[in-house]
Amino acid sequence: MSAFAPPAKKPGLKLAFAFAGRELRGGVVGFRVFLACLALGVTAITGVGGLARGLGDGLASEGRVLLGGDLAFTLVQQEATPEQRAFLDGLGRVSRIASIRAMARGGNGEATLTEVKAVDGIYPLVGAVETQPGLALDAALAERGGVFGTVVAPALLDRLGVALGERIRVGSADYEVRATLTKEPDAIGGGIDFGPRVMLSEAGLAASGLIQPGSLVNWSYRVALPDDARSDGALETARTSAAQAFPDAGWRINTRLSVSPRLERNIDRFAQFLTLVGLTALVVGGVGVANAVAGFVDRKRETIASLKCVGASGGFVVLVHLIQVMALGLVGVAIGLVLGAAMPFAVAWGLGAILPVPFAPTVDGINLALGAAYGLLTALAFALWPLGKAHDVAVSALFRERIDGGGRWPRKRYIAAAGLAVIGLTGLAVFAAYDRWIAMLFVGAAAAIFMGLRLVASLIMALARRAPRPRGAELRLALANIHRPGALTPSVVISLGLGLSLMVTVVLIEGSLRHQLTGNMPEMAPSFFFLDVPNAEGERFESFLAQRGGDARIERVPMLRGRVTSLKGIPAADYPTTPESEWVLRGDRGITFSATPPEGSTVSEGAWWPEGYDGPPLVSFGAELARELKLGIGDAIEVNVLGRPIAATIANLREIEWERLGINFVMVFSPNAFAGAPYTYLATLSYPPSPSPAGGAGDEHERGLLRAVADSFPNVTAVRVKEVLDTVNGLVGDLALAVRAASGVTLVASVLVLAGALAAGHRHRVYDAVVLKTLGATRLRLLAAFALEYLMLGAATALFGVVAGGLAAWFVVSRVMNLAFFPDAVAAGLAAVAALLLTVTLGLLGTWRVLGEAPARHLRNL
Repeated sequence: MSAFAPPAKKPGLKLAFAFAGRELRGGVVGFRVFLACLALGVTAITGVGGLARGLGDGLASEGRVLLGGDLAFTLVQQEATPEQRAFLDGLGRVSRIASIRAMARGGNGEATLTEVKAVDGIYPLVGAVETQPGLALDAALAERGGVFGTVVAPALLDRLGVALGERIRVGSADYEVRATLTKEPDAIGGGIDFGPRVMLSEAGLAASGLIQPGSLVNWSYRVALPDDARSDGALETARTSAAQAFPDAGWRINTRLSVSPRLERNIDRFAQFLTLVGLTALVVGGVGVANAVAGFVDRKRETIASLKCVGASGGFVVLVHLIQVMALGLVGVAIGLVLGAAMPFAVAWGLGAILPVPFAPTVDGINLALGAAYGLLTALAFALWPLGKAHDVAVSALFRERIDGGGRWPRKRYIAAAGLAVIGLTGLAVFAAYDRWIAMLFVGAAAAIFMGLRLVASLIMALARRAPRPRGAELRLALANIHRPGALTPSVVISLGLGLSLMVTVVLIEGSLRHQLTGNMPEMAPSFFFLDVPNAEGERFESFLAQRGGDARIERVPMLRGRVTSLKGIPAADYPTTPESEWVLRGDRGITFSATPPEGSTVSEGAWWPEGYDGPPLVSFGAELARELKLGIGDAIEVNVLGRPIAATIANLREIEWERLGINFVMVFSPNAFAGAPYTYLATLSYPPSPSPAGGAGDEHERGLLRAVADSFPNVTAVRVKEVLDTVNGLVGDLALAVRAASGVTLVASVLVLAGALAAGHRHRVYDAVVLKTLGATRLRLLAAFALEYLMLGAATALFGVVAGGLAAWFVVSRVMNLAFFPDAVAAGLAAVAALLLTVTLGLLGTWRVLGEAPARHLRNL
């Protein structure tokens, strides 16, 4: 009996590791899903982090080339003054670039919107322009025989139907197309292009007649510092000196260290979103971890019983198996780290040539450490609960009971440890996030959905338990399987519900954005925007549109560009903002003046100025943005327009219907604020929803109007809304494809977990099938019973996933994006049906193998 005597001393950690090592010699049977879930989640997190780091490093390493120098000073509607230019020349070599949107016309009469870029003789200061055929840029743009040359994007040739050597017309001048652009080193700094590039010389741009008072032209001055003054400190000194020397210049200053702040912010935000998607996959995988550990404990009943019989405590048993689980977790995390670290290099190898931004793959130790921490905390958080349940199970129960009631809770120490692991995982997700507020929203939403799914699972089990006993044996058996001890209901509902909720959220957000852009546009949006309509030709242009537009509606308002320099006496750079309002204080904004409130907006606070008002300048501000910026009636605002500071007082706030895409502005000033200032008109032409044949808004009719405007008003830029929406729609589609691909990781994890849950319940299913087949049940009847069970579980989960995903999508669109929400019932329904079919299919595939088991082999062991 000495074998059953208590040990002389309490087993230590060394002995626990020894036992765990011996147990691990049996391999990873039952832990394949465990390893796959951890590896998948860690791969997603580290891979996304590596991609973001590669993009950031690429932008940083190529900053001089992408910016076209060490610093860039950008002005809108005005050139640098002689004093400003002298200051810039004192910093280093300076290259001047002018950018403006204009119409280009081919010899066949076709016209299209283009992005015109006029460069001086020393452009580019850094990098090189490559053309086809290879020509020196100054030679390609030079004047020959009274005609200037141009280098254009290849897409322009297709749109206008012209070839190399032929001429195009821009503004009021003709240009010979001498080459096409194959590489433009500083193209990334220009933002979204709504038309192909047309590159001219400065003299060539002057010949076009496009530069008029009030024209929307950007003047950019690129500065290359001397070699001995190019350090980061010297760069910051130069930037600060320029801001202090000309505080009212109104220029935007970028450096090679921050070529495109908006692009960098978007990369960070998109990386955060994909990281949160990866974390969702990891949390879904955590359910698979819990299932695998529960199945592991179930398979180790005899081993646990033996350890307890020889005196092992419950804590020692848990420790032995926790060491095994975490050792396997390390393997899964290591696999994920290797795959995640390799992802940036794979992207650079496969897609590096077509990426629109420079990409520098690297192995980021901090990113890998974060991925490892995410994976190990997930494994620990989801493993402690099922492991802790083995602590207090009696030896007799371990030997005799084949089905664990599952109603016991682990001891408080294990609950506390699991809770601490969850808190650590949550804290890491929030701390490492680019936008911690969004991360906290995500954590809250994930927790709410997780608890909601657990509640749904409990509700399904309670309803199945209390449901009347049906006459059919198959349905009766299906209901019993849903609520019996050890049922798969919680695992199936949670694993599938999390992935489905995320996918429904993504699908509905994408659908709502597409509907916002195109669904209601034919009825509400203008068909054309016309920019840079000269002040002196406003009336003639409106009459021209009225003659050729049929019964179209025409609207015309004055427009200038200005930058907010201070609010309530606080400089704009120091003014506190929210993510939804910071764009108002970045860069130049379109502004206007009006004697009456503009259409598409309603005064909600304050009052409009009276007709003929001639007092101190007043301004009307968008109400929603005013709330974000904490602005109210009587607050002071200062804007810089054409280098001149304009101070005004907020007289009223307006609710603006931005979704109409009509002419509206955040800031509308009283007319006396810009007395004598040069400005142009912004005009729109809107066809009625059901146009008459005479004024029809067909595609050919719109193209004809476009050509007519380009011929009669060469300085006016016509923007066809349909083409712009197609461009934006393409961007949304590309983004949606990337988001769906990332969300697919979560669905893959859900499928793995679902398959793992079915595998974990295999043992119980075998005994059920054996007993029922012994009592006379046929394979077909058992298959029908299991199909009904999976059908009911899948339907309930799909319903919850659609509701939860719909609520999440509504919150993101209406509260975060501040847009109208348009639910797509068809897309959500298809996702629900797909989830239902997935549940039934995987369930029956696993069940078919169970039904093939011979009863005799199992009956001997009952």
